[in-house]
Amino acid sequence: MAEARQRRNAPHGHAQVLTVIAVGGAIGACARYAAALLWPTGAAGFPWTTLGVNAVGCLVIGVFLVAITEGWSAHPLLRPFFGTGVLGGFTTFSTYCADIERLVREDRVGLALGYLVATVVLALVAVRIGAVTARRFTLARRRPRR
Repeated sequence: MAEARQRRNAPHGHAQVLTVIAVGGAIGACARYAAALLWPTGAAGFPWTTLGVNAVGCLVIGVFLVAITEGWSAHPLLRPFFGTGVLGGFTTFSTYCADIERLVREDRVGLALGYLVATVVLALVAVRIGAVTARRFTLARRRPRR
């Protein structure tokens, strides 16, 4: 009986999740667009803004996931809204790939390869730094005061 009720309510739950992801994605994409306006990259320039946006987004996802999984309980729609929507819309690994393709087309293969590797390494390091930092604050908050 409970299983049948769950199946009947599933489309409504899916619609809520998709809605918060879409709203969060729009917010994240607007923030990324604002970053591109504040720090524009010239047509022949190195894609510093994309690199920075992806690193910042990865740092925030590291903090966010530790906070909602180890720090406190969050509303069930917070993770899809912020983690998938906002941060998914803010980070731009598709632009990263387009930047690599552009650099290769411009015969800047060495720079493209360096950018390819640097972005992945920087993203992983940023997630780790964010998670470790958030975990330290979470543990410090849990320790009893003397």
